[in-house]
Amino acid sequence: MNQNPPLTPAFPSRLPDVGTTVFTVMSALAAKHQAINLGQGFPDFPCDRDLISKVNAAMLADHNQYPPMIGVAELRQGVSQKISALYGHNYDADTEITITAGGTQGILTAILSCVSPGDEVVIIEPAYDSYRPSIELAGGKTVAVSLTANCDKQGSVNSYSIPWDELAKAINPKTRLVIINTPHNPTGMVWQKSDLDCLANLVRSTNALILSDEVYEHMVFDGFKHISISSHPELAARSFLISSFGKTYHVTGWKVGYLAAPAAMMKEFRKVHQFNVFTVNTPMQYGIAEYLKHADHYLALPSFYQAKRDFFSTGLERTGFKLLPAPATYFQCVNYTKLNIPQAKTSEADFCSWLTTEVGVAAIPVSAFYSKPVESGVIRFCFAKEQKTLSAALERLQTL
Repeated sequence: MNQNPPLTPAFPSRLPDVGTTVFTVMSALAAKHQAINLGQGFPDFPCDRDLISKVNAAMLADHNQYPPMIGVAELRQGVSQKISALYGHNYDADTEITITAGGTQGILTAILSCVSPGDEVVIIEPAYDSYRPSIELAGGKTVAVSLTANCDKQGSVNSYSIPWDELAKAINPKTRLVIINTPHNPTGMVWQKSDLDCLANLVRSTNALILSDEVYEHMVFDGFKHISISSHPELAARSFLISSFGKTYHVTGWKVGYLAAPAAMMKEFRKVHQFNVFTVNTPMQYGIAEYLKHADHYLALPSFYQAKRDFFSTGLERTGFKLLPAPATYFQCVNYTKLNIPQAKTSEADFCSWLTTEVGVAAIPVSAFYSKPVESGVIRFCFAKEQKTLSAALERLQTL
């Protein structure tokens, strides 16, 4: 009788260079050491009970079977009306809007729908960590351009800007897709209309498409405005627009978002969408559709999150951290290199591990948003937390 254990056949990895994400690693480390988790980007406060009630009502109304593959009509119409009211572009709810299982699924599906083996996709780093693996799964080649790190006289990073010359060099006849993210995670940078004009100049004579990740569209502060790709007619004609109800309505675990694009692009998107997720949670779509009718639910977000940012940043000013501008998203980046402690000379990843285990506050190294870590002494905190959570974290951080 053969006593050898059953054999699991080996097979080549589709993502040989991908491990566990830094968000999972830092959240696990925070849980292990009972640290306050300001690393992973999710709220620790409840969503509006009215939204829960609307989803519950949809369940009780027996909206519990498969919805249309492209999303329930009421929600698609609501999205179309919202984009039209905010940004002045009219997407057809039937042919140009699809409800997705969160922003990340929309990103993957968009990439799979248009990128073929050998195509080049330009991303701007630091970048959300799903972009590169999605490109690799499609057989594409990632071309990464780094934001320009603007430094003070002492060489410490204090802001970021778009590297237009490098971006121009990266876009060529092989470029199938350019991915942009505004408001930007992790830096909080917000693209302006002049930036979209510059991008239009770069792609005008090419066949490159645009994927615009706008999941933080309603979290813009200090009088800034979110300039959506949909507000630029020339770019809207070649762009996938992605946003997230999870981010907007404090329900990241629901994984419901949407993608808008011209009908010809959406036709290809839906071919992939129907076979990698088919459709999205039915009662939540109906509940969100009802909730979306009240624009104040998202129009009030800037002041809501600016108050949290201001509270947190005021507290951080009583530490040795140097705050970088945070005009958008729910993240605050800080430079730690001026701290008068030995740990300030370590890598960002090591500093974040030390901060979690010894100080009791988890953060994310910005170096993790690059394919090859770029060490600049900058880490990211999430301030989408209750005030008592932020206060407790600040009490610990103010010991530095």
